[in-house]
Amino acid sequence: MPEPVKLLLASSNPGKLREYQVLAEGRAVELALLACFDRLPRFDESAPTLAENALGKALHYSRFAELPVIADDSGLVVPALGGAPGVHSARYGGPQASDADRIQKLLAELRSKGVTERCARFVCVLALALQGQVLAVFSDLVAGELLEAPRGSEGFGYDPIFFFPTLGRSFAELTREEKNQHSHRGKAFRKLLAFLESRPLRRPEVSSG
Repeated sequence: MPEPVKLLLASSNPGKLREYQVLAEGRAVELALLACFDRLPRFDESAPTLAENALGKALHYSRFAELPVIADDSGLVVPALGGAPGVHSARYGGPQASDADRIQKLLAELRSKGVTERCARFVCVLALALQGQVLAVFSDLVAGELLEAPRGSEGFGYDPIFFFPTLGRSFAELTREEKNQHSHRGKAFRKLLAFLESRPLRRPEVSSG
């Protein structure tokens, strides 16, 4: 069996780490949180797109590590609201808003605009960098519809109002295995795993000039 590829997650969130570890089970990959993440210079996730935030974060934090670093940014895109909350999904409703607050704000926006078209999609962009150089960027999405009220107690974020027609339930009503199989983050991460299995990672060459 090949020696596992060791990756660091640019996050201090053990829940997110565990989600990626579950997705990596049975693969030659080991994941850990980037040490002392909260004490490192902070990356300002203020870019206008998910891709720029993910890439910028991976590049920024990879400068503080010897091992490859992965970083992601994800969001809920609602076409009827001009793509909102999109890149602002985690801050929708203000920096102190809870998941429930953000859900209620989104539902109120839909009601106030008289929206009848409730299609939506979750998007994830995942970037891989090594010592200040980008190695790869992956993205994927999952399409669904917005419910008029939350359903289910699993998951987090907007999961309770994101109805997944393929399984006939909200994301908050899915098992962890079901969500990992179908989620935007799961699909993007499997692309990264396939990339790692197809070629060896090489350290960036340093010019002597």
